[in-house]
Amino acid sequence: MPETSSINAMITDLVADDEVDRFASPIAARKKAMDYLARREHSRDELLRKLQKTGFHHDVAVDAVEQLREDGLQSDRRFVEAFVQSRIQQGKGPTRILADLSQRGVREGVVHEVLSETEQDWFALARDVRRKKFGESGPKDLKGKARQMRFLQYRGFESDQVRAALEID
Repeated sequence: MPETSSINAMITDLVADDEVDRFASPIAARKKAMDYLARREHSRDELLRKLQKTGFHHDVAVDAVEQLREDGLQSDRRFVEAFVQSRIQQGKGPTRILADLSQRGVREGVVHEVLSETEQDWFALARDVRRKKFGESGPKDLKGKARQMRFLQYRGFESDQVRAALEID
């Protein structure tokens, strides 16, 4: 039976060189980051977390992401624009969108800027979301009204948008 230490040494020899070099390689980190960006836009922080989770060293990941930003391949603003449009299509309000983006490490200034440039009528979206979930007629009683209000608030609509959505034509 072979000695355990010699088996461990053989395994270490087989994997050590490739694994250590790969996760310390700026070229490999850039390639992996570009793979992520090819699928969809990512925020800077999101891309860093994914690279580090994959196993890349922090400094290598930071350098790769910064180089992609300089080259115009990664942009927090583009990410926010795509994210906002995606969430609007899902019927989410501005408060929820802001919260989701802050969890992804995007600066609030960029989010507010994009939200203000979005030509979305949040009142109309809140009405449409309410109608889709609860139908054309308004709530029958106070309990129903409270339920619809909670739903719209959870979706991220502001209180004035929620009130306007509950005012049935």
